[in-house]
Amino acid sequence: MRSKKRYLKIKKKYLKFIKSQEVLAEPFRDKVGQLDNFYLPISDKIYHDHIQGKNKIKIVGLTGGQGSGKSTISNILKIILKEKYNLNTVIFSIDDFYKTFNDRKKMSNRISSLFLTRGVPGTHDYFLLFECLKQLKRKKFKKLLIPKFDKSTDDRVEKNKWQKVTKKPDIVIFEGWCVGVKSQKNKDLLAPLNALEKEQDKKRVWRNTVNKLIKTNYKKIFEMIDTYIFLKVPSFKHVLKWRLLQEKKLKITSKGKKIMNYQQIKNFIMYYERLTKHMLKNFGKTADIVIKIDSNHKLKTISFNK
Repeated sequence: MRSKKRYLKIKKKYLKFIKSQEVLAEPFRDKVGQLDNFYLPISDKIYHDHIQGKNKIKIVGLTGGQGSGKSTISNILKIILKEKYNLNTVIFSIDDFYKTFNDRKKMSNRISSLFLTRGVPGTHDYFLLFECLKQLKRKKFKKLLIPKFDKSTDDRVEKNKWQKVTKKPDIVIFEGWCVGVKSQKNKDLLAPLNALEKEQDKKRVWRNTVNKLIKTNYKKIFEMIDTYIFLKVPSFKHVLKWRLLQEKKLKITSKGKKIMNYQQIKNFIMYYERLTKHMLKNFGKTADIVIKIDSNHKLKTISFNK
């Protein structure tokens, strides 16, 4: 009786949250089925891993292409983990660790002009990110601040608006399109993948630097993650479609702030194409949980690999 009551409470909060996320012409499909068959089993797995780890802070890496639903899913898991297991969950994105516009400008002058555009490894403040994760992993918890990035202004927000973590979390959901990405073989970097690489990275300086940073600085960061969840989109072409939907949401929620048009988004995702395709091909083999998403943006299948 008690568990049924709890389930109904979770369902109510979940449906309320889903409703707040729905955008015109893009409703969530099979809401209760998705809760029962995907979100509850994933939450159970996170909880059992937490218990087996003697209640140490668990860092969950949630990764998937742009527009795959990472922030929505993170918040759904947070609701369930709180209501079902009374676990305190903190969520943040790798996007919040983008370097400031000025720092990216310096990097673009020093290495390649392509580093001015946020997105790929190298455009994050990896030292700050590493320190945050290290602090969260410490036995003795200390309050910490997690940066916030405003995509509409393409810059980091002032420190007084950063996320304050004042209470020790049980679970940390660290989400991002390239969280956990592995480096590519040098031979795979030779041929340009799109017009951007062909015209603006002729000497491969940009993609070689990105790859080198994945092998070094980012590898250290991603090794701190305990469990990986991979949202596998049907193909890269869906990234454009769903990224346009993200921009539509941003237009509704960020009143008056600068947003990108179709052509700008098309150009923007070229920066993401190489690593997104690389992850689509390989990441499903190593992730702990793989969720396949269909062309209607619905969670289709789930597999627990570990």
